[in-house]
Amino acid sequence: MPELPEVHGLCTYLDTQLKGSVLTSVRINSIAALKTADPPYSGLEGRTIRGVSRKGKFVCVDADGLYFVFHLAKAGWVRYTEHPSAAALRMGKSNIAARLLLERSADDTHIGLDLTEAGTKKSLAIYVVRDPQEVPGIASLGPEPLSPDFDVEALAAIVRSSPQQIKGLLRNQGVIAGIGNAYSDEILHAAKISPFAIAKSLDDQTVARLYYAMQEILVGAVNAAAGKPSSELKDTKRSNFRVHARTGDACPVCGDVIREVSFADTSLQYCATCQTNGKILADRRTSRFLK
Repeated sequence: MPELPEVHGLCTYLDTQLKGSVLTSVRINSIAALKTADPPYSGLEGRTIRGVSRKGKFVCVDADGLYFVFHLAKAGWVRYTEHPSAAALRMGKSNIAARLLLERSADDTHIGLDLTEAGTKKSLAIYVVRDPQEVPGIASLGPEPLSPDFDVEALAAIVRSSPQQIKGLLRNQGVIAGIGNAYSDEILHAAKISPFAIAKSLDDQTVARLYYAMQEILVGAVNAAAGKPSSELKDTKRSNFRVHARTGDACPVCGDVIREVSFADTSLQYCATCQTNGKILADRRTSRFLK
């Protein structure tokens, strides 16, 4: 799933490529992905793109007062092309959920933007709104972790009041915007905190360590994504992971093996030596064999 750094990089790239272009055609190929009816998506056509910005994990395309907003969910992505095919889409017959066609008069370039989604579980969401705050997921977002006013005390206030496990807290978009499964693994590893630690049990020193790990990991990932076209962002994300999706590899800090805990539809990775004082966390897939 794209998270804050990749969505930020994607928005920066699209803003550079799309700003000033005219949206000539909007085609929705997955009606299930379209979450709004008023204003109609056809109302975007003929409008000039004023900019592309990020709200949490949402991409907001400003089409001169109307907004084309999308959330890529677990398996969605954006395919950017110049001189795209004008062939009609077959409804529901491809992994393309929506196609935007644009004309950039500055260099007489035709642009195609496809929103794609792999797999059978479809969660990609598209909204056409007059204000991004009309999107429920945006209206309920917590603070941005890289905003200037998000400091150690802001994080401490969140942590001290929560009975959640810290892993779940970091992933909660209503608490902190933009961090998902991958970067919560990376942040907790850098901060040397167990993913199962109860948030409100963390002392001030540990919370400070968590804050600076969050800044280090997210800023580093944002910088790595800067300037990259959409086709390269996924590989850039994966190449910088230390523990996430590295089950069985050696921890780059201590050399211990990276371990995994699996859940119904996701998993987390951690280093027992760095994060849990050597304790191996129970994995539902294997714990019944260890009794």
